[in-house]
Amino acid sequence: MLRYRFRRSESGISIFTLPPTDFQVARHMKMTPRTMKLAMNLWPPFLFTGIRVTDMSRNWRSARIELRQKWWNRNYVGTHFGGSLFAMTDPFWMLLILHALPRGYIVWDKAAEIEFVKPGRGTVAVEFRLDDAVLAELLARAADGGKVLHWFENEVIDSQGEVVARVRKQVYLRRKQNGSAPPAEKAAA
Repeated sequence: MLRYRFRRSESGISIFTLPPTDFQVARHMKMTPRTMKLAMNLWPPFLFTGIRVTDMSRNWRSARIELRQKWWNRNYVGTHFGGSLFAMTDPFWMLLILHALPRGYIVWDKAAEIEFVKPGRGTVAVEFRLDDAVLAELLARAADGGKVLHWFENEVIDSQGEVVARVRKQVYLRRKQNGSAPPAEKAAA
């Protein structure tokens, strides 16, 4: 795939292609947690629903997301939209795992389900914590190149600490077939 760069000159706009090495390097650059937090907070689906990433750890092992209730993001009966509660949990397990693993792994969200426990009002929050034991288990299970499916569970809680919703996410993980992933023993160290 060719990428183009446009440059304005006195004679008009000239177009030239970037060499493959330039865009391949740019594509593989890792984003910092701080930049990811800013990008997620400015991402229109989060920005316009009131979803905020309030914390993203430097080592990609935890994140905290909040949803503050405003006049524009409440439903007909005055509570949080169920879709907003679900959206605030959507990409984070995949992102945390993807950035915590060494290069050479494919990570996708595979399935999800939500159970609404009680109406959500006010500020609700959810926390994600990826511990070393789970990460080591995922690496060991993916070492042979086969697919790994793992379920993660979270609770969305309100400001009183009561559970508003329970969310389960299934993550798909596999080593890339070209063998670019390091062995699980080296990656876990």
